[in-house]
Amino acid sequence: MSENKEKKAIFAGGCFWCTETVFTGNVGVNKVTSGYIGGDTPNPTYKEVSTGTTGYYEAVEVIYNPDEITYNELLNLYWESIDPTDAGGQFADRGTPYFTAIFYTDEDQLKVATESRENVAQKLNTKIATRIIPAGTFYPAEEYHQQYSKKNPVHYNLYKNASGREKLLNSLWHNEK
Repeated sequence: MSENKEKKAIFAGGCFWCTETVFTGNVGVNKVTSGYIGGDTPNPTYKEVSTGTTGYYEAVEVIYNPDEITYNELLNLYWESIDPTDAGGQFADRGTPYFTAIFYTDEDQLKVATESRENVAQKLNTKIATRIIPAGTFYPAEEYHQQYSKKNPVHYNLYKNASGREKLLNSLWHNEK
């Protein structure tokens, strides 16, 4: 694959540790980086972002090959990994750093993301809180956040299980109570 075939997608889905695992390992996904987007101050840190006062979202940047996985397929993975109806954060994580958003990098992504959000609203028969926002500068998070689930599997699994994420997602997307 040549370098010019790579495209970028950016998703905020609550805690970036969990969002990162959604995309990692999928055919066509070349790299997933946890980081911050949406605020104004350059080079934000986790400590600053977690205060909820910076305007930054925890997000992931997905570098992918569109010949192997489409943007729409990435969106489908994204939707089923979040509660798009929650305007206050995701699962146990509350506040602005954990809001959901799709950050588009071009007009094609805007169009596909908008259609996808409309389909999700129709499927769930409710208003969708996930915003669609033009992408600004994406800042990679500190190294200890990258591939967190692989580096710290015990802590990651404890966190994920305690968040109630899987139960809510199964209920929302698969009608499992």
